[in-house]
Formats: sequence, structure tokens, C-alpha cells
Amino acid sequence: MMAVGILLVSHSEKVAEGVKDLIHQVVGDLPIEAAGGTDEGELGTSFEKIQTALEKVTEKAESTIVFYDLGSARMNAEMAIEVTESDQIKLVAHPILEGAYLAAVEASIDKSLEKILDSLEKEFGKS
Repeated sequence: MMAVGILLVSHSEKVAEGVKDLIHQVVGDLPIEAAGGTDEGELGTSFEKIQTALEKVTEKAESTIVFYDLGSARMNAEMAIEVTESDQIKLVAHPILEGAYLAAVEASIDKSLEKILDSLEKEFGKS
């Protein structure tokens, strides 16, 4: 089981999948899931998509960092995190592309959740 996984929550399925693809090309096999768009393939977010993706990441990783793009993505991600009742899932307000990229590179070299969160804060400010 990998130490840290990543969940990408976006209003756009293309954005979420694109960031996921970029990260996979750079770091390879890392627990990362994308939850973008609505269930109907429209712009927006889906609690069910987010919850399913979060479950997939948490099955493969000891802890998870959740990145999001806009307000309702945050709200739905917060609800999905509450349902899991895990204190090993951290929602951060850092840029979805740059933040997730930095987190993925550090996770790929086995940095701890705390060290990755510190790096994100140093790079982007307090979340």
C-alpha cells in the first residue's frame, strides 16, 4: 500500500482526467483518482463520483490529499470526506494542477502526508 494518494475534484471531467494523466506520465503508478463533472457528463460536480473515487484512492493509500477547483467541488468533497470518517484524508485549497503535481512527486519518493502538506504550504501558502 502506498503512503499517500491523491484525489482530483473538478467541475470538468476533462480537467480532472488531464491532470491525472499528466501526473501518471511523470510519476507512474501512484494512487490517484479523478472525479470531474456531473453524472451526466456536464460541468459541475457529483457527490457520488467524488465518494466513489475517494473510496478507490483510500483502498490503495494510507492517506489521501484532495485537491479541488471551485466552491461546490469543495463542498461535495467535504461531504464525501465526512462519510469516510477518516482523519487521514486532507482537503487542501492549493492549485489543482501545480499542487497535485508537487504532491504526487513527493508521494512518489515516499514522503509522509505531513511532509507533503508542509511542502505545499511552503510553495503556495496556507491552505
